Amino acid sequence: MVAAPGENMRINGDRLWDALMDMAKVGPGIAGGNNRQTLTDSDAEGRSLFKTWCESAGMTVGVDKMGTMFATRAGTDPSVLPVYVGSHLDTQPTGGKYDGVLGVLAALEVVRTMNDLGIRTKHPIVVTNWANEEGARFAPAMLASGVFAGVHSLEYAYGRKDPDGKTYGEELKRIGWLGDEEVGARKMHAYFEYHIEQGPILENEDKQIGVVTHCQGLWWLEFTLTGKEAHTGSTPMNMRVNAGLAMSRILEMVQAVAMENQPGAVAGVGQVFFSPNSRNVLPGKVVFTVDLRTPDKEKLDRMRAKIEAEAPKICDELGVGCSVEAIGHFEPVTFDPKLVTAVRNAAERLGYSHMNIISGAGHDACWAAKVAPATMVMCPCVGGLSHNEAEEISKEWAAAGADVLFHAVVETAEIVA
Repeated sequence: MVAAPGENMRINGDRLWDALMDMAKVGPGIAGGNNRQTLTDSDAEGRSLFKTWCESAGMTVGVDKMGTMFATRAGTDPSVLPVYVGSHLDTQPTGGKYDGVLGVLAALEVVRTMNDLGIRTKHPIVVTNWANEEGARFAPAMLASGVFAGVHSLEYAYGRKDPDGKTYGEELKRIGWLGDEEVGARKMHAYFEYHIEQGPILENEDKQIGVVTHCQGLWWLEFTLTGKEAHTGSTPMNMRVNAGLAMSRILEMVQAVAMENQPGAVAGVGQVFFSPNSRNVLPGKVVFTVDLRTPDKEKLDRMRAKIEAEAPKICDELGVGCSVEAIGHFEPVTFDPKLVTAVRNAAERLGYSHMNIISGAGHDACWAAKVAPATMVMCPCVGGLSHNEAEEISKEWAAAGADVLFHAVVETAEIVA
């Protein structure tokens, strides 16, 4: 492998920040963030803007049958596999301006900087916008990268429905981003992903760079509780079949299970649907998703087993029906040691403070790691806040991580003199 680029080589931080702010204008939220959910009209608009930028940077853009976008900068050796780098442009309903977007636009900035500096690499570089990473509209999360890695079938993905009953396949066609590439046909030499931490550790430790060594495993367990709709004012307490009460007791149990498995385990509920969701009617049905995460596989499976065993007991005591379906899962991931070292070495060469970190959130890199060497770079975010319109980072943090990404990527892609 040839030497890494010189320490004086940096990305254009102002250009990266301008791109972030321009993309944030597409699908604006109501409180300063974004609502650019998968396969919405706003998603289509953001994709078109990104494609324009990629083509202006001299890249060729391809799209697969899941709607994932691949922008290729040619290498000097057509016989070798590309280095992929990217993340996602879709957001939560009340998402921030940086979650996922930073990784895609920093990858674009890597290519723009290579163009500025006249850098050629042996391996092609492919800037990637994975479709439906968030899973907010179509569960599970990381859907397109999951199909790419062979975790899900294309038919399964196309059949996923949003809360309005619209399917992924139908909406992908509707917005005009159904590609013709077979999903997963592309092969990778390596995969890099740059992301905000989505937690408070880097900021609290006053570190500029997170060198991501592992990613937590996850289970999403969707519970459906069946009670009896009844008037809240005229139904005696001892005659109620209260699915809402059962849910509240399950939430307490989930909290207890997570605390029993400390350190390094988390669990909670972020989405609940009551039916009929009327102020004076006890719910006849409650649907909610329990989110379990830990980097320890044995602990992850133990937590799932206990929650699935205890929930029916709670419901039985109240006469409430209970069913559970696993709608999302990935095993804990150990990222490629060689690529992790490349990231760490880049941070050291550039003089940025850094530390090893375990990703608390799932990312497309988790699925990419099943088919190629992969790793991640992280930057701090203010207060650790994410999946929130108030999510914030600094221009300096964004640029530092992008500098590290640039060095690690071009080193792995092998600079040609």
